[in-house]
Amino acid sequence: MGDERALLRRTAEIAAEFVESLDERPVWPPATVEELRSTLGGPLPAGPSDPLDVVEALVDAAERGVVGIPGGRYFGFVIGGAVPASLAADWLASTWDQNAGLVAAGPSAAVVEEIAGGWLKELLGIPETASFAFVTGCQMAHVTCLAAARRAVLLQAGRDVEEDGLAGAPPIRVLAGAKRHVTVDRALRLLGLGSSAVVVVDADSQGRMDADALQAALATGKGPAIVCAQAGEVNTGAFDAIPEIADLAHEHGAWLHVDGAFGLWAAASPSLRHLVAGAERADSWATDAHKWLNVPYDCGLAFVAHPDAHRASMRLSAEYLVADPDVARDQMDWTPEFSRRARGFAVYAALRSLGRSGVADLVERCCARARQFAEAAESLPGCDVVNDVVLNQVLFRFADDETTSAALADVQDSGEAWMSGTTWDGRPAIRLSVSNWRTTEADIDRTIAAFARALAATST
Repeated sequence: MGDERALLRRTAEIAAEFVESLDERPVWPPATVEELRSTLGGPLPAGPSDPLDVVEALVDAAERGVVGIPGGRYFGFVIGGAVPASLAADWLASTWDQNAGLVAAGPSAAVVEEIAGGWLKELLGIPETASFAFVTGCQMAHVTCLAAARRAVLLQAGRDVEEDGLAGAPPIRVLAGAKRHVTVDRALRLLGLGSSAVVVVDADSQGRMDADALQAALATGKGPAIVCAQAGEVNTGAFDAIPEIADLAHEHGAWLHVDGAFGLWAAASPSLRHLVAGAERADSWATDAHKWLNVPYDCGLAFVAHPDAHRASMRLSAEYLVADPDVARDQMDWTPEFSRRARGFAVYAALRSLGRSGVADLVERCCARARQFAEAAESLPGCDVVNDVVLNQVLFRFADDETTSAALADVQDSGEAWMSGTTWDGRPAIRLSVSNWRTTEADIDRTIAAFARALAATST
């Protein structure tokens, strides 16, 4: 016991030292992939090693390849940090090691998810009667929601897809915008519908689905249909016209799914929730808690307005599984996973520590920092902010493609900040996502200064 306590105490010290170093350490790590393979690799050990020695060696070898994602100057891929309570709760989730698939393997894990699921629905403006599921990320949230959608629309057409499969079933049309996220397409592949099921609907200059084009597409087709709307385009942060899209989906008997990976969290802010007006009329919603709730990876969320369709598409049974739905819900009946991590602990802790006003403040501060960056970036030589900064995304480029690519590479290599490149309208651009509770005004100033230095170096 003494050795185990010493191990955990030392691990906590290492973790605290890492967190305390975030403001000074390079955001992008110095080690190359080849160096990491060399220091971490070697033959499989022939025998046991002392656990404390293993942890110390792991830190020595791996830390030089750890990206400063939890820090305030990481702006890549709409990745949030971890608020302190969620980080601590996630440690406990690993320590308690509950199997959050069924109540019998973790009653507290099951109850925490029930409570957190209810709080999330209230926070995000989702009907109280909707069902929910904790999954790995928005990818599997799409799979979960669209599996329920597949069941519902085919059942209307007289087909029980869970019993009879897809062979011979009526084809399902999935109407989605030209700027939809790629995880929607992969979800359709995983569900056996295929990418060819997508009817691509035109999008405007900000990536918003054209409602008139959707109306025309719905009017010209027949049979089961699913409409995928987007709350927060991944490059621009733009929102589809959800009220109009909801009207059209309901008029044509289509299931409406909302991809709100990060944008759905606008509902938590009194000043931003107008962006998701009408989303409460959807049939399903997908989002990530590891984005804007700032809990550790991984934690996606699926919500479905029709619990019967949701559960029927996911449930399983076996003689050895003892369950009593009158006592508590078995989570495995609502997710694609059987054995699964107890993600609810970190979510519960984040919500308990932040409260309604704290979540709103987190979202609003991130959006304020995005606006700060966009306003400052416009003073950089040749900078063009491409998008309307409506949320936490800033899409920008410089005078020519070469300068854009060179400036981005310089800032990334400097370690001062990190954000990803992208392509918009056929040209290179830079995408900055502010999603971390740690990001301060000073972090934005430092990032702007890094670009100023990069541009100066490029022009010489």
